[in-house]
Amino acid sequence: MTDNAAQGTADEGASGDSGEVLFERRGRLGVITLNRPKAVNALTAGMVGQLLEQLTAWADDDGVATVLVQGAGDRGLCAGGDIVAIYRDMLAGGEQTAQFWATEYRVNSLIARYPKPYVALMDGLVLGGGVGISAHGSLRVVTERTRTGMPETTIGFAPDVGGTFLLSRAPGETGTHAALTGAHLSGADALFLGLASHFVPSDKLPGLVAALENETAEAAVVRYSTEAPPSALQGQQDWIDACYSADDAEEIVRRLRGREGEGSADALQAADAIEAKSPTSVKVTLDALRRVKGCTLDEALAQEYRVGLRFLEAPDFREGIRAQVVDKDRKPRWKPPTLAEVAADQVEHFFAPLGSRELDLQGVEPQQKGAWP
Repeated sequence: MTDNAAQGTADEGASGDSGEVLFERRGRLGVITLNRPKAVNALTAGMVGQLLEQLTAWADDDGVATVLVQGAGDRGLCAGGDIVAIYRDMLAGGEQTAQFWATEYRVNSLIARYPKPYVALMDGLVLGGGVGISAHGSLRVVTERTRTGMPETTIGFAPDVGGTFLLSRAPGETGTHAALTGAHLSGADALFLGLASHFVPSDKLPGLVAALENETAEAAVVRYSTEAPPSALQGQQDWIDACYSADDAEEIVRRLRGREGEGSADALQAADAIEAKSPTSVKVTLDALRRVKGCTLDEALAQEYRVGLRFLEAPDFREGIRAQVVDKDRKPRWKPPTLAEVAADQVEHFFAPLGSRELDLQGVEPQQKGAWP
């Protein structure tokens, strides 16, 4: 899209069509296109570095009024981080992954306090790291094609990129349910959870993008928005709140399996899903959600960084990626294999301070004429 000179000019340092992330100006609209369509635009270290640099520059550029982020291809905005690259790096010690996360989390923090309208087109798949570059923005657009969520417990990890912050603030215990099961959520569910702000039919997105070149971001998004279909998750909140209010993962599973009447079939399905995940990931995720209540986003990101580095050392993250993506046998061998065998001190270890390795988010904010809240 950036080669069309009639529509705008590429910013200095932006990639050509072969680049993994493309930057373009169309009038006063700064357009970011994640450009790895075969990988559903999964994020690499190089991509998040470019995002941090360009977003910082545009924040202080009076020629850019609005920023738009979209994904190349028709499969989705972003399927998350490149977990195959993370797997390979774990085999080599994991240091590059730690650096990748530090930069990625700085991008998430910057988006959340961006001084200009930040419009994210959450069409198609928007998972993991894709949530981090969209759901913290000011205008987050979902469609009938949206399939979003934080599926980290499936690969022996825990929600990051501010995912614990977002899900801990969802209505009732619906965020806990989404985090522990790793379920894919519809656009309507994303609106209900607070991960999105507007619903626009997918066939209206080209018109919306064109309108953003000439209108204020909010006016354009509101003009193209329609009422979303009902949220399935909202309709399930009664049994979700009843079952997930416990602070113990084993008790949550017991309540799900003991649910009678309305929601019992869905509750059983949720229990099965949780028990198929990494037991360590489930317990750490639940604890992480409880700990971030009352925290700022930056405090949540710092906690997620601690947890992430500990998962690099633990066996389940590597095993989960192997089973799901590398060997694709879908038969992970979790250690420990059950929730009952994950001791409290093992969970506590994931949250212990990192000392000199703590995530430093100082300096994330550009010096932007006092525009930061």
